[in-house]
Amino acid sequence: MSNCALSPVSQFRPDDVIAARRELARRRVDDFARMVEIPTVPLSEDDEEDRFDTLRIERMASHHQVLLDALQDVADGVTPNLMVFMPPGSAKSTYVDVVFVPWFMARKPKQSVILTSYGSDLARKQGRRARQLVKSRSFQALFDARLSSESSAADEWSLSTGSDYMAGGILSGVTGNRADLLVIDDPVKGREEADSDTIRKKTLEAYQDDLTTRLKPGGRQVIIQTRWSEADLSGSILPPTWDGESGLIECQDGRLWRVLRVPAIADRSDDPIGRKIGEYLWPEWFTAEHWAPFKRNQRTWSALYQQKPSPDEGTFFQRAWLTEWDKKPEHLRIYGTSDYAVTDGGGDYTVHRIWGVDEKDALYRLDGWRGQTAADEWIERKIDLIAKYKPLAWFGEAGVIEKAVKPMLLRRMRERQVHCRLEWLPSIHDKATRARGFQARASMGMVFVEPGADVAEFLAFPAGKHDDEVDAASIIGRALDQVHAAIVPVKDVSRNPNDSFRRNTGGGTGWKTL
Repeated sequence: MSNCALSPVSQFRPDDVIAARRELARRRVDDFARMVEIPTVPLSEDDEEDRFDTLRIERMASHHQVLLDALQDVADGVTPNLMVFMPPGSAKSTYVDVVFVPWFMARKPKQSVILTSYGSDLARKQGRRARQLVKSRSFQALFDARLSSESSAADEWSLSTGSDYMAGGILSGVTGNRADLLVIDDPVKGREEADSDTIRKKTLEAYQDDLTTRLKPGGRQVIIQTRWSEADLSGSILPPTWDGESGLIECQDGRLWRVLRVPAIADRSDDPIGRKIGEYLWPEWFTAEHWAPFKRNQRTWSALYQQKPSPDEGTFFQRAWLTEWDKKPEHLRIYGTSDYAVTDGGGDYTVHRIWGVDEKDALYRLDGWRGQTAADEWIERKIDLIAKYKPLAWFGEAGVIEKAVKPMLLRRMRERQVHCRLEWLPSIHDKATRARGFQARASMGMVFVEPGADVAEFLAFPAGKHDDEVDAASIIGRALDQVHAAIVPVKDVSRNPNDSFRRNTGGGTGWKTL
């Protein structure tokens, strides 16, 4: 026997490699996506344009790979119901409507697909793109399935294998056809419709009465949506406790859905594409400057780009109360607050916030940090903020948290030679009561937040799943309330503009600067 061994590559001829790749493409949608010419944008502005530019994938973006993996599970029946939440421009519709749908129809005979959107025009456009892919050489090299000459309209076409496709507006009524696969792509056109109770109700009723009733036994559903409102179609299906997590979720409709939420900026430690909190989506395509203008409108940013819409209005805090400052005033008294979480990667966040107080006692939220990390990490981030802003005092909750945090915090402050007075406030009331002082200031127009600030937790409080931001804010409100209860104004005591008031320490001889 020869001792020579052929390398794995040398055992195959080029034709064998191509045949193997084609077989993989017939079995797996991600391999299929790499081997076909994907129609992208129309070649003209004509609404009836049937020709599109095409692209070949050279390098698969991470969120596209995760999406295709999820779609593979849909096709295989592993997770028959899928919701996909990604920002505008992330190509989610291309991979679902234009790539996945033709592959799903061709891999098995007699597969029926219904695709709906907010309008019939958009649905027909997606039908044209999918139809062009079916007619391409790259597709026909993989599947023995051709476009039927008997049914080839943009919104209703079929394959020679007996698979058929129907597209239409979600409110136009889909009748007659049954579906092995139901795709709902952007059921809401824009903000006006999203804010309309009437349109939201009609959309939900159309989904429940017209669409899901068309599913065959074992039929699959895919909802691709840019989120607009907590009460949009997906929001009416998701459980009230949903907090932006991806994964398998039992929903209000009694079905088990797989949710794939990929926000513009990662905001969870369990990000589905493995990003760290604060990292942007698709940085090789979108720069930070691309996202910056959209962050100016917090409602738009939270909904369309983070795919986690906040309530339109809160019961404890109102959106109009939390005004964004354009330019922070000079001569602010600077303070820090923290709400600590004790579990690394757990459900709660540690939140550090830097606050400025002006001469009229108005509050300005200036900076901060939040994360689900171990104590050694958030202690370093807190000390970073102390070193940068040099606050007059830093406030936190007394009790068990103080005992757990204080020794390590003081040791690291000494080691880094960063100093700040630490104040610990007793926690003797429920969260809502502790937040009353901050709420009162906000209601009087005396709270300002940094440009692009996320105020979703405030609007959801006290019913929201997370309230760490509110806790950090309530601490500064309580601290200032206590100061006001024990201060007298002083004049010409100090030339330092930060020393605008002092607190009686109880001995009658001294005043402690706050």
